Amino acid sequence: MRSAWEGAARLHLALRTQGGTVAENLGPLPDGDATLAPGPAQVAASGPRAAGRENEYELLLEMILEGSRLHYGEGLVVRPGDIDLALLLGDQLYALGLSRLAALGDVAAVAELADVISLVAQAQANSDPELARAIWDAGAVAVGWGPSEAHQTAKSLARRGDCEAEQALCAAAEAVRGVVR
Repeated sequence: MRSAWEGAARLHLALRTQGGTVAENLGPLPDGDATLAPGPAQVAASGPRAAGRENEYELLLEMILEGSRLHYGEGLVVRPGDIDLALLLGDQLYALGLSRLAALGDVAAVAELADVISLVAQAQANSDPELARAIWDAGAVAVGWGPSEAHQTAKSLARRGDCEAEQALCAAAEAVRGVVR
């Protein structure tokens, strides 16, 4: 399984190749270590639902994750100098990733990532970055392995703002795959 840094490097290359405004706002490839742990994109791509299409899943998830970073902080590879442009480019990356996923015909993963995007927005609005991280980690497992009943319950807890949501999301992901954090 690739590292999160290797995923960022692939994203950087893909966006540079695509061109346009996103490519015009790429920063330098971030310093990194190819031995670092995998991130959500690599976790999802390693699951059985992505078998045979690992590279596509990893790249589209990197796009969506970078879109999220641009919305709530700083992009890893896309570095616009303007906050409004960052939001627009984040939206564009969400759309690019989701359209690639839809082209693969994985409607269940599109729905899962729509939940991830909305639940992360809610967690960020509540200044809860740990919950946002747990949402991404559990969502990656659900994309790669399929959602469990425990995962659905944990997402309901997150929607309600329940203080047990983070722990429930982590436990649901662990039960399917093992430790993802």
